[in-house]
Amino acid sequence: MCYLEQFDIDLKALTQDVTPLEWGLDNQFFNALEGAQVQGGTLHVSGSIRKTVGFFELLLHTNGTVRIPCDRCLDLMDQPIEADLRLVVKLGSEYQEDDDIITVDESDPTLNTAWFIYESVILAVPIQHVHQPGDCNDAMMRVLSEHSAARSSDADAEDAIDPRWEKLRNLKI
Repeated sequence: MCYLEQFDIDLKALTQDVTPLEWGLDNQFFNALEGAQVQGGTLHVSGSIRKTVGFFELLLHTNGTVRIPCDRCLDLMDQPIEADLRLVVKLGSEYQEDDDIITVDESDPTLNTAWFIYESVILAVPIQHVHQPGDCNDAMMRVLSEHSAARSSDADAEDAIDPRWEKLRNLKI
């Protein structure tokens, strides 16, 4: 059995109005997803899928931490995550995704939630993720400060105005 098959939900097999769902995610989850940007983590996913006439409503809440590279020093850091996901799923003639409405083929009424969970986690990661002050890799911070100083000294040289342009500025009324 593939690791990600545990995230499959057989929609036609649901007998209750509301079915509780719960998963624990670890490094194996992120390794099983090809192209995952997250290096690892420990997350808890809980929620439910509600069966109604004509559609299913999937509600999931994810919380925990993920391991991602720091934007400043590139070392891995723990980033707390909390995300909510709501999807409406219906059965149809072929698989299709439109915004928050997922249409699953009636001949194979299985919904794999793994990628949807991963996407909600990725969207919960802040745009800028950096270590707390003082926690970044010291060697990388020294290199970064050296290059930043070199760049700022170049900017000072560009700020000096060519004397020919200065003469033109004096002509302004």
